[in-house]
Amino acid sequence: METAEKKVKRSVLKREKLKAVKEAASSGPATARLKNVPTSPRKMRLVADLIRGQRVNKALNILKYEAMHPSFRLEKLLLSAISNWQAKNSDQRDAVADLYVREIFVDGGRILKRLRPAPQGRAHRVRKRSNHVTLVVDRMPAATTETANETKA
Repeated sequence: METAEKKVKRSVLKREKLKAVKEAASSGPATARLKNVPTSPRKMRLVADLIRGQRVNKALNILKYEAMHPSFRLEKLLLSAISNWQAKNSDQRDAVADLYVREIFVDGGRILKRLRPAPQGRAHRVRKRSNHVTLVVDRMPAATTETANETKA
């Protein structure tokens, strides 16, 4: 009878599972979101495509010297994502140089519909678009950093 395992309550299993999920989420990639930006998604995607997959330092330089107006907001969002990653991974302060933009995507936001006067008493609809941006920052995979170091040497 000693070999029989003790039955564990379902609530205890559920609590342990939630604890494991929280621990897994406490380290790893960090996310930052920017909502209701009054810029069309198409213009924002042009700037977002420039930094997708880039190292964080290079992406910050690209955004700093980019002339398009959405770059200022994306620069602040990237800095926010970096600080979110530092808050999650407080034990790895020196690894900020290994960060890269893992994922960035732009979704359409709400559209404000306005009317503009047109000839002969008509009206044309003007759609003022907005967008939502999600940016994910993570450490470079180990294989990628090793090959990068080999090419430098």
